[in-house]
Amino acid sequence: MLSSKILAVVTFSYLAAVIFYLIALIFKTKIGQRIGLIITIGTFVAHTAAIILRWVESHNLGIGHAPFANFYESLVFFAWAIILLHFLAEYKYKLAHAGAFTLPFAFLGLAYASFSPGISSRIEPLVPALQSNWLIAHVITCFIGYGAFAVSCGLSIAYLLKRSNDKKDLDALNYRMIIFGFLFLTAGIATGSIWAHSAWGAYWQWDPKETWSLITWFVYAIILHVRLRGWHGKKIALFSIGGFLSVLFTYFGVNFLLSGLHSYIN
Repeated sequence: MLSSKILAVVTFSYLAAVIFYLIALIFKTKIGQRIGLIITIGTFVAHTAAIILRWVESHNLGIGHAPFANFYESLVFFAWAIILLHFLAEYKYKLAHAGAFTLPFAFLGLAYASFSPGISSRIEPLVPALQSNWLIAHVITCFIGYGAFAVSCGLSIAYLLKRSNDKKDLDALNYRMIIFGFLFLTAGIATGSIWAHSAWGAYWQWDPKETWSLITWFVYAIILHVRLRGWHGKKIALFSIGGFLSVLFTYFGVNFLLSGLHSYIN
C-alpha cells in the first residue's frame, strides 16, 4: 500500500526532526530548533495525508472502514496525536526544545508499526463487533488522551533534566496536558462502554484492556487530586512518568501478555 510506504518515510523524517531538536538543545542553537520544526510540520502534513490515503485505499478495496481498526493503524494514529499536541506545546507555550522530549515517542511508535515483523500493515475487513461508528469515537478519544499523556511524560522528563530554577511553564503545561488527557481518556472509556453494549450486550465485562484502562484512569485521577492538594514540580513530574508507564502497559502489555476482546494480537 502506498500509505504504508509514505508512513515508513514519515518515520525517518521524524527521526531527523528529533536529531535537530537535540542539536538545538545540546548546542543552544536556534537554527537546529527551526530546522526541526520545519521538518516536523512537513512530516506531519505527510503523516495526515497518509492516514487519509489509507482510508481511501480501504474504500477502493471494497472494505471502507476508518483507519483505526488494528494495531498498526492505532500506532499510526497514536503518533499523529502526539505530534498534534506537541505543536500546542511548542507554539502556544513557546517551548522551543519540547520536540527533543516529545517527538521520540511518535518516532518510536511509528518505527515499531512500520518495521516490526510481527505487525501487519495490510487492510483487512472488520469483524462484526468492530463494524460500528462508535469504533471511530472510541479510538480517537482514547488515543488523543494517550497522546496527551505521552507529551506530559516528555515534558516531565524535560522538567527533571532542566537545571534552571525557572521551570514554572513546564510544570503548568504538564498539568494542563494531564487534564486534557484525562478528559479524553474519560470520553474514551465512556464511548467504549457504549460500543461494548451495542456489540456484546454489556457495558462492562472486566476485559483486561477495560480493567487496565480503568487503572490508568485512577492513576491520573490521583495525580490531579494531589496536584490540587499542593503537589507541584518534581513530584508531579515523577508521578506523570509513572502514569505513562501505566498507559504503555494498557496499550502494549495487555496486547502481548493478556488475552481478551481488545487484544490486537488475536
